[in-house]
Amino acid sequence: MQYFMTGATGFIGRRLVAKLLEREGSTIFILVRDSERERLDELYAFWGCDHARVRPVVGDLTEDLLGVSAADRKKLGKKTTHFFHLAAIYDLSADAESQLRVNVDGTRNTVRFAEAIGARHFHLFSSIASAGLFEGLFREDMFEEAEGLEHPYFRTKHDSEGIVRRECGIPWRIYRPAIVVGDSRTGEMDKIDGPYYFFKLIQKMRKMLPSWMPTIGIEGGRINVVPVDFVVAAVDHIAHLRGEDGKCFHLVDPQPMRVGDLLNTFARAAHAPEMTMRINAALFGFIPRHMRKALLALTPVRRIRHAVMKDLGLPDDMFQFVNYPTRFDCRETTRVLKGTGITVPTLDSYAWRLWDYWERHLDPDLFIDRSLRGQVGGKVVLVTGASSGIGKALARKLAEAGAVVVTIANDKAQLDEVVAEFAADGLTLHAYVADLSDMAEAEAATAKVLEIHGSVEVLVNNAGRSIRRAIENSYDRFHDFERTMQINYFGALRVSMSVLPRMSVQKRGHIINISSIGVLTNAPRFSAYVASKSALDAWTRCAASEFADRGITFTTINMPLVKTPMIAPTKLYEHVPTLTPEEAADLICDAIVHKPVRVATRLGITGQVLHALVPRVAQIIMNTTFRMFPDSGAAQHKEAGLLPSIPSADQIAFQQFMRGIYF
Repeated sequence: MQYFMTGATGFIGRRLVAKLLEREGSTIFILVRDSERERLDELYAFWGCDHARVRPVVGDLTEDLLGVSAADRKKLGKKTTHFFHLAAIYDLSADAESQLRVNVDGTRNTVRFAEAIGARHFHLFSSIASAGLFEGLFREDMFEEAEGLEHPYFRTKHDSEGIVRRECGIPWRIYRPAIVVGDSRTGEMDKIDGPYYFFKLIQKMRKMLPSWMPTIGIEGGRINVVPVDFVVAAVDHIAHLRGEDGKCFHLVDPQPMRVGDLLNTFARAAHAPEMTMRINAALFGFIPRHMRKALLALTPVRRIRHAVMKDLGLPDDMFQFVNYPTRFDCRETTRVLKGTGITVPTLDSYAWRLWDYWERHLDPDLFIDRSLRGQVGGKVVLVTGASSGIGKALARKLAEAGAVVVTIANDKAQLDEVVAEFAADGLTLHAYVADLSDMAEAEAATAKVLEIHGSVEVLVNNAGRSIRRAIENSYDRFHDFERTMQINYFGALRVSMSVLPRMSVQKRGHIINISSIGVLTNAPRFSAYVASKSALDAWTRCAASEFADRGITFTTINMPLVKTPMIAPTKLYEHVPTLTPEEAADLICDAIVHKPVRVATRLGITGQVLHALVPRVAQIIMNTTFRMFPDSGAAQHKEAGLLPSIPSADQIAFQQFMRGIYF
């Protein structure tokens, strides 16, 4: 038996070819564009055959008679028993002109070609989209009743089906598959489509929340999905039956799931939290359509919507179809498949395979260079205060990743040691000496960096000062607040505002400010330090809003307690759980790669939420820590040895429970 197929290199097509090859004596001619010929070896390996059974015919769907040469048409003779037309654009986001050219004009060209080569049966792969947004039950014998065809995908699928019904002189059969997902046995899929658009959102929820936590989700109409193996098996069977010409078959799930249930099925498969409470999108139907369009046309609304949808990995018009109104009757398909064992498996039985395949092969993050070297290799990264602690550890990691690492710090002797240490390991650190609490020195040093190294791609404002002293011990030490603010806030601003003009012109750059968990928890005894970091956080939020359209990103890292020389004077911290400078540097490297708005620990976020929702309770908790952990001897103007440096049992328990918080 001789077959001809368009779209044989596509996801469904290559599986249908494999199915037809199981029929003894079958020979299949496939239409391929000239650019696709290089893929044939890979496809032959998939099919387990060679060109003797699957023979390529070079052509183009958009040309008259598919652009197939007279010589190739002659080779086909008049022997084609079944002609399968699968080639089309199955993409809601494709432009209208492309869809019209391929889906409509391409179908007309295909019908004429099939007639020219004397094919005996014509099989069209249409789609449930040909029904448009029909309100109610759409039967297999319905066509003209379709409504809501404004979207180009719906319109072109409907019109291409109309061409076959009205213009095809060959006995025809039409198949309308539902949304086709991966193979129910292997999970294999070749693109992100349909419910796959929501997988990134589910993955984000899994990373943020434990699986047992209930969340808020959406509810809508019924979404009909079927696995590709069902579609292929059904078409192969129906196409070879006698007496079924001139009919349409719905390849759908007889019991489709609502949007909320479908998403929860995949959430369970991903071990993500389920959407326990769902808001039905139909509730917003009371807003007149013209008002919705006018609102979405507003520039701020349009930009916010686009940014949110991009972050969630969803097409801009996805939510137009949440309240999908159409149900599909499939009694003809059920009749012809009765007794064959070809049925739609329940989504629960194979959702985990779809998820696993997506996460291993299709997740967009897999194709982005998320390595530190990929982000900073050959780029100038300025890290202030890299003479010790976090800055030094970060500078080493960046240098090892191929960055041009520059630092500004105030201790020349210490800087020289670090530069020599890096050089001994084959690394380069470009060091400049300046006191960043002195605005003139900070500005001059940054200008020198820009003059010598050009633009700064990444700035990490790491240099800072911390003072651990209760306010009641600071009445006569107002200068503590002044000098802390001078370096932590004004120094960071001076460097940032020096590099921003060039970043703005080049429309790229990343500024990372090392803040503190104390800003979120309002740590007592650190009022000077927390106030300076809070000021920097507030400036960063304002700057991020101003430069959002300039390609410049800002990240605030609310760093937990890190074991650095800055906390060394407080002997109590020798017994407190802390991060190492290397672990802190890893947090910053991750921020350089992923560019989040903020990096914070769960404990820090919990503290912020407590202060927002139950401030009195939060104050009691922090006051307890304040009274439990005394000031150092220096802070109390006493000899250091007069205070115990070994924590009590209560202190140890509290430190473990509040790991990373300043005491």
